[in-house]
Amino acid sequence: MTVGLKKQDKLIASGIVILDFGSQYTQLIARRLRELEVYAEILPYHAKLESILARKPAGIILSGGPDSVHRKGSPRPDERLFESGLPILGICYGMQLLVALHGGKVSPAQKREYGFAEVDVLEDSPLFAGLDRKLKVWMSHGDSAERLTNGFKIVAKTNTAPFAAISDEGKKWYGIQFHPEVVHTPQGARLLENFARKICGHTERWNMRSLLDRTIEDIKAQVGNGKVVCALSGGVDSSVAAALIHKAIGKNLFCIFVDTGLLRIGDREKAEKYLGGALGLNLKTADASKLFLSRLKGVKDPERKRKIIGKTFIEVFDKEAHKIKGVDFLAQGTLYPDVIESVSVHGPSVVIKSHHNVGGLPKKMKLKLVEPLRFLFKDEVRKLGREMGLPHDILGAHPFPGPGLAIRVLGAVEPRLLELLRKADLIMREELKSSGWYDKTWQAFAVILPTKSVGVMGDERTYDNTVCLRCVDSVDGMTADWSRLPHELLQKISSRIVSEVKGINRVAYDITSKPPATIEWE
Repeated sequence: MTVGLKKQDKLIASGIVILDFGSQYTQLIARRLRELEVYAEILPYHAKLESILARKPAGIILSGGPDSVHRKGSPRPDERLFESGLPILGICYGMQLLVALHGGKVSPAQKREYGFAEVDVLEDSPLFAGLDRKLKVWMSHGDSAERLTNGFKIVAKTNTAPFAAISDEGKKWYGIQFHPEVVHTPQGARLLENFARKICGHTERWNMRSLLDRTIEDIKAQVGNGKVVCALSGGVDSSVAAALIHKAIGKNLFCIFVDTGLLRIGDREKAEKYLGGALGLNLKTADASKLFLSRLKGVKDPERKRKIIGKTFIEVFDKEAHKIKGVDFLAQGTLYPDVIESVSVHGPSVVIKSHHNVGGLPKKMKLKLVEPLRFLFKDEVRKLGREMGLPHDILGAHPFPGPGLAIRVLGAVEPRLLELLRKADLIMREELKSSGWYDKTWQAFAVILPTKSVGVMGDERTYDNTVCLRCVDSVDGMTADWSRLPHELLQKISSRIVSEVKGINRVAYDITSKPPATIEWE
């Protein structure tokens, strides 16, 4: 679930390095720290010390994880990490590692803790500075520390976990059995801030203004007098990336909008109006819809669809780039969640889905990548866009996947199904905007299912397609909950779709959160 540094990556800032041992909450640790204006980066648990130190971190966090320190072959960090002199905070599995690797004992808990618990803080500690002596926290563990040695002392306990928090003040090593990163631990953010600021002594403030200035300088240093061709989709990510690069190199940026034939109604016109017009970018539209649809004909597997679209997308850019003399770079709006979800480094862990703009460059392609948003979450990209003055119509747009409607037509992509989906999707967006719900939700769209059902319309039997509406609330897309839209609004959307879109006679609403589902269906 994490990645290391690629050759083209540029480190944004020193801060806190999080070593990921497979916890479902690892990304939340980074999110919470960034909200506190502390830059945080996630690395795999087996990252070499040299790679860690290259980030010039002020401290290290060892994340939780599903494994047990008792199991032979369970995840371990580079053993030299503990000789680095860096402050360390171990969370759940990370705490158990601190204990087990330094003479202590970890055993299966007599009573496992999953859910809310109350922690009693027993000792003064900089980790708990300014926090209540009794804390509501979120527990999720099956093992727990049983014996401490090597300078560790107990700092806090619960009724069932006598070692809820430990510390070795001399080494600046701390361990907590609970999860401070989740919202269920109300004062958890303050604890993480104490670790970063008081214990690690990290004073640098990581915010959008400092990020904007630094990133512009990084782009100038990487590109120099070279020319960049930008993969512009008209969405938030590519638009912010293009505006950022434009600020750095001006007219040496050439934007290409690819009409894949998999767009929604109005997508192409919006890109040409706001980006080519209002922002004054060099924008060219390349209509490759026939090429995409011909290659997708008959393909049902979602991973195959994504791979075909990614390969074709880059081929089109490569072809268009050759028409511009002296282009050396390709810009993409790749985000941190794209990178995290696309790469698996834990062996048995599973890649959830591939992303068309991550790691898919063919060897024959001569363009080098510029990815100024590679380390950012979606909400951070929007903040960066606002810092640059981009219009709300761009920044407020819901995420739209690179593969477009191809992954919202479940099964084989057919022109007729695409047209039905476009009409249904437009109705949903229109009603959400007119009701004020569009800006209240993270993402909303329709998918067309590979099934038909019987209906009755105008006293006649129909056997037509089913559309499912998907609307979710989220912060960064890593987790999401289904939106509780008013029944009256859902009724109006459903009524309009079955009345106005001939070929659809049934509308469903998806009430599944992420996890266990993903936001997109494919």
